[in-house]
Amino acid sequence: MEQQTLRLRKDHHWKASPGYAIFVLNRGDVRFDYPEDWVIQHEQGSVKFHDREPPQDNCVLEVSCGYLAPIDWSGLPLRFLLAATTEDLGETLERKAIVEERRGSLEIAWQETRFMDPREKRPAISRALMGRDSGIQCLITLAFWVDDEARLDPVWSEVVRSLVLGWYVQDPTRGPAGTGSVSIDEPDD
Repeated sequence: MEQQTLRLRKDHHWKASPGYAIFVLNRGDVRFDYPEDWVIQHEQGSVKFHDREPPQDNCVLEVSCGYLAPIDWSGLPLRFLLAATTEDLGETLERKAIVEERRGSLEIAWQETRFMDPREKRPAISRALMGRDSGIQCLITLAFWVDDEARLDPVWSEVVRSLVLGWYVQDPTRGPAGTGSVSIDEPDD
């Protein structure tokens, strides 16, 4: 995966919420808003966002995506896939009910798990989201300390609210709609 940060044209049409930037993976496979001052780190198969440079960070938002076979997936609800992929990160303190949402053809399922971090010996929260649309399935996670919940709840809400899958953009410097910055990740050739 190769990162490109592009300069937007004056007449661009991208729009991000105030204080947020727009992230676009693979020219539109996955798109969401993230805090504009967060640090982006590319990993093998995923992209991570940190509130500060590691190891001084207090949270990590991570996204990955895959492509689905062109069949009808409606018989396999995301809540079942999410439950199967959510792993225990430590001593589970609480696992909340799965939240499901549908926006047009976009399906979303996410769940919060509170756990005791085995290394730091302090309570933490992990939120895991699966999204599916247009032959694409994504996994987005946000892990943070319980002490940071009030600060990070709005971040999670904005990621979920702004999530779009399969929205391809021919000219990323012009975009589809408003203001903000954009980070484009392109697949390896």
